[in-house]
Amino acid sequence: QAQLVESGGGLVQPGGSLRLSCTASGFTFSHYGLNWYRQAPGKERELVAGISRAGGRTNYADSVKGRFAISRDNAENTVYLQMNSLKPEDTAVYYCNARCDINIFCGRAEYWGQGTQLLVSS
Repeated sequence: QAQLVESGGGLVQPGGSLRLSCTASGFTFSHYGLNWYRQAPGKERELVAGISRAGGRTNYADSVKGRFAISRDNAENTVYLQMNSLKPEDTAVYYCNARCDINIFCGRAEYWGQGTQLLVSS
């Protein structure tokens, strides 16, 4: 019954900020690396940010580097994406992803949320 549920999307003006949240249940959260992807209309899915199991390492797409920050709270089974200085080109459906990072325990297991929409527009 693994599940990821995103929240926090909405309509934001250019230059504004928003924080997305994704809460997990049904699996051992700390065994998984976490990622945020996004998909805009007519475009392929894009990796936006990733974070390691303990949160010690992060990576970002060049297009969001310096503006977005990914974090995780393993005690709350939640991953966040803080988005600042938003641009119209950030408009997309954002999906959280959990990908097994301890193969001996969880193999190649991978889970996806249903997505939350961000619209950056004036």
